[in-house]
Amino acid sequence: METLMIKGGERLTGTVAISGAKNSAVALIPAAILADSPMKIENLPDIRDVRILVEILQDLGAKVDYHGDTMWIDPSNMINKPMPNGKVKELRASYYLMGALLGKFGEAIVGLPGGCNIGPRPIDQHIKGFESLGANVTNDSGKMHLKADQLVGTRIFLDVVSVGATINIMLAASKAKGITIIENAAKEPEIVDVATILNSMGARITGVGTDIIRIQGVDKLTGCKHSIIPDRIEAGTYMIIAAATEGDITLLNVIPKHLESVSAKLREMGAIVEESDDSIRVVGQSEYKTVDIKTLPYPGFPTDLQQPFSALLTKAKGTSIVTDNIYTSRFRHIDELRRMGANMKVEGRSAVIEGITQLQGAKVKATDLRAGAALVVAGLMAEGITQISDVHHIDRGYENLEKKLHSLGATIWRMNDGEDEGDWPGLYL
Repeated sequence: METLMIKGGERLTGTVAISGAKNSAVALIPAAILADSPMKIENLPDIRDVRILVEILQDLGAKVDYHGDTMWIDPSNMINKPMPNGKVKELRASYYLMGALLGKFGEAIVGLPGGCNIGPRPIDQHIKGFESLGANVTNDSGKMHLKADQLVGTRIFLDVVSVGATINIMLAASKAKGITIIENAAKEPEIVDVATILNSMGARITGVGTDIIRIQGVDKLTGCKHSIIPDRIEAGTYMIIAAATEGDITLLNVIPKHLESVSAKLREMGAIVEESDDSIRVVGQSEYKTVDIKTLPYPGFPTDLQQPFSALLTKAKGTSIVTDNIYTSRFRHIDELRRMGANMKVEGRSAVIEGITQLQGAKVKATDLRAGAALVVAGLMAEGITQISDVHHIDRGYENLEKKLHSLGATIWRMNDGEDEGDWPGLYL
């Protein structure tokens, strides 16, 4: 097992290129299953979730060539076989295989997804969508069996706004007979990205980016070339890091509109945020005002950034409140930040944060992907050395984290269990 080591206190400056969006990549790769000919996906992030999906597609008979940020997928000889266990248990987004395989083969057997433990994330809206399209869905000891002789378009109202359900229904409905209408659909940029690749493959999807999406089913989808949008969550994390370290960081390859809620909160605190067509510059300050944050579906403040932002709020003078309206249990990072001296507590769906606090380096544990990002932010702010275990969670969503941070002036390295931390054997140089 590896441990991420951070020596805090450095002011980070420079430029950083943002990778392709994780939350798009993990849906776009399963979408390739629906094609009848080869396709090319560019700007892929080199992260653990992507590598797992490559292995899953290869297990299903697809030919995959993955080099750098580009992936060629030939799904023409894919077979439909049960996947009740194994790799599908290692990532949350494996549920997109349900919609893709159901749309292509009319049947799928997929184990319930894994991923980070951040509280209940039911897939009832996914199941509601599949059943509305005419599929029979059963749960047999933790594996989902979906089967339909013919998927037929219909009107589907989502009881809650769900990114995963919206995408999964789009995947299944793209080859359904007739018209499918998704009401109360999610509006996230990643949904627009998935619809873009499906339309390039021959699908007929309109209304993406609004709460009503219309899908005209087609008989055939073919391969295409597609470049993934920038990762707004990775970008938001580096914006927070710039503010947390009183730094001056320019982010390249971003879409500023996707980050408006984050930019607004940083400005409200007192940070300087400058935007151009495809870049954002954040200049941190020595003093910050408190802010309250409430996570909401896009274009609201993203739940994936409330944890890193919580670490930043320890620098604000006074009391800040962070409320997560998306996930009920996304505060496991709070106990870890308290090990570093943070004055914060959880009350129901909210975290109450008292600043100003000078964080101290400590041994902490990444309990999930974005909690790990929060600990990285905290480690960069803290006095002394922070040791973050279970770093594999962080690897699920951040490409070349140490390399990028080191280029900005951070002192960060990895150690394997049993190594002497005093020798700094894995210092990234």
